[in-house]
Amino acid sequence: MSTMKLNKGFLVHHNGEESLVVSTGAAAFSGMIRTNRTAARIIGCLEEGADREQIIHRLAQQYDAPTEQIAGDVDRVLDQLRQIGAIDD
Repeated sequence: MSTMKLNKGFLVHHNGEESLVVSTGAAAFSGMIRTNRTAARIIGCLEEGADREQIIHRLAQQYDAPTEQIAGDVDRVLDQLRQIGAIDD
């Protein structure tokens, strides 16, 4: 699978266990998203250019949860980010 990156039209501010994803004037989406800890880690992986499988692997190392559950959570966050145009595939 190819790597994904956050669209340059979005800025990320990490604030402890959450992240704030803010659109700039270059993004079609206008607004800000506040994430939980899991979504913040997913966004951190995207900032490093990780693909879906790498993100799932990293989270599986951090959380004591079934891989299928982690994959579902990753897919939901990635889908939400895609819907607002925050991911460049």
